[in-house]
Amino acid sequence: MLVIGSGPIIIGQAAEFDYSGTQACRALKSEGIETVLVNSNPATIMTDPDIADHVYIEPLTAEVVERIIEKEKPDAILPNLGGQMGLNLSMELARSGFLDRSGVRLLACKPDTIDRAEDRQLFKDTMEKLNQPCIPSKVVEDLDSAMAFADVIGYPVIVRPAFTMGGTGGGICENPEKLHEIATNGLRLSPIHQILVEKCIAGWKEIEYEVMRDHKGNVITVCNMENLDPVGVHTGDSIVVAPSQTLSDKEYQMLRTAALDIITELGIEGGCNCQFALKPDSFEYAVIEVNPRVSRSSALASKATGYPIAKVATKIALGYTLDEITNDVTGETCACFEPALDYVVVKYPKWPFDKFVYADKSLGTQMMATGEVMAIGNNFEHAMMKAVSSIELGMDTLTLSDFEKLTTEEVIEHLHVQDSERAFCVYEALKRGVPHQTIYDITKIDWWFLDKMQHLANLELGLKTAPDPRKSIWRPSITASWIKPSCACPVPKSCRWTTMSAASRWSIPALPSLPPRPRTSTPPAIRRTRPSSSSMPIRPAKRRSSSLAPAPSASARASSSTTALSTQSGR
Repeated sequence: MLVIGSGPIIIGQAAEFDYSGTQACRALKSEGIETVLVNSNPATIMTDPDIADHVYIEPLTAEVVERIIEKEKPDAILPNLGGQMGLNLSMELARSGFLDRSGVRLLACKPDTIDRAEDRQLFKDTMEKLNQPCIPSKVVEDLDSAMAFADVIGYPVIVRPAFTMGGTGGGICENPEKLHEIATNGLRLSPIHQILVEKCIAGWKEIEYEVMRDHKGNVITVCNMENLDPVGVHTGDSIVVAPSQTLSDKEYQMLRTAALDIITELGIEGGCNCQFALKPDSFEYAVIEVNPRVSRSSALASKATGYPIAKVATKIALGYTLDEITNDVTGETCACFEPALDYVVVKYPKWPFDKFVYADKSLGTQMMATGEVMAIGNNFEHAMMKAVSSIELGMDTLTLSDFEKLTTEEVIEHLHVQDSERAFCVYEALKRGVPHQTIYDITKIDWWFLDKMQHLANLELGLKTAPDPRKSIWRPSITASWIKPSCACPVPKSCRWTTMSAASRWSIPALPSLPPRPRTSTPPAIRRTRPSSSSMPIRPAKRRSSSLAPAPSASARASSSTTALSTQSGR
């Protein structure tokens, strides 16, 4: 089996695919399958000698992969675990006819499946066949057609190049000059020189579903995720929450059914990522795109739920079905289940702007983040605070010192800027009492997230105004009494913070001081009055009587102890 790696770590394609590729190689090895791995990046786990049987650190080009196939003669290629690089290389080898001449098969994703998911026109035709709503758009292969269609639907428009990753070459165009620049770049970066020009629906919610399917048609959703930022910010640059927090049951089931129908129609075997846009004030939605491979979100969903997506996808590619794969979480049940989470996971992006101080920090449909952190908590506030503490900015809260220096009017004006510091700006506005309606009208961040961030802001302001713990102590009230509530936990009925002055707090009665004992070179001898254990007689244990005898009087206890001491001293 030949596994194609993801290549160099770049913006939009980093360690997530190394994680997935390593899982795939280990799954193949556990099945006794000889594994051949090719990757151009030696700084990965998957290129370790014990991960695959044969490791090639070579440039990821069609010519190099052809030579490796001629030498190793693998039976099949696993194309969907190396990110967009592995997918594009596999398609190039399939289109050239080299795989057919060599007798090598593509597992998990057939060339037709990849085309219908990655080619913008074929994908649009497939969605129309399923009666799935799509954003008004047109696939073009030249600049003049893109400019003409934008004039028909009106600005702003979004450009999405075909067969690219991380939104490379795409973006939001507010005017013809911006469209001319982005469309030219997108046509150049697309391997088939094709872009999609679509109507901009910035402000809608962006929802993702991770779906798994086997060759028998068994299909499940592993996890669904919700972006804190609305459509218009790449999901890799957005704060992502799993599971979704603001969807009603009808909305959740509606999008879940759409995701299952899409992966079934495309015929994908393994993992798949479906992205939707949902209008906040109605049940109207649209399909944004589908990734017929293990994606960046797959690594997040795998770690958030404990469901090994890459491992299960690899075994499905080998011919297993979901009911034949053991669930790694329980070790007894099968993998044909949908994980249920009783906690909240927050993914926070990590941008390199601390190293590139003068770089443009604005965010759009082209990914800018180079990494991310994942935090798990009992609720959104808990997970959000853990995530902020982990992004290596030296922050304990969402308070950014740069925004504290601005006036309230300047903070509201900065809310219009869609950059990497927008969450901190929203938090500062909440601390200053800016109405939620004003923040929502500008940012389109859901009210639920604004309420949770307001809770964090209130906690921070409350801690700042609370009494200094160094000047206060916790002391029960004089009239405190103990009650026993329904939970059977004793709690003080009336306790309060009591502030005391330093003098009264430390006015402890002085103990009588003793004269210091002179130090000697050797410690004084201690006389033992108790005999050693070897000289003490062993007395048989007395059987406890069923009746209770009266306790001896104090004089009797004193006389018996005196007799015992005199007997020991006589020995």
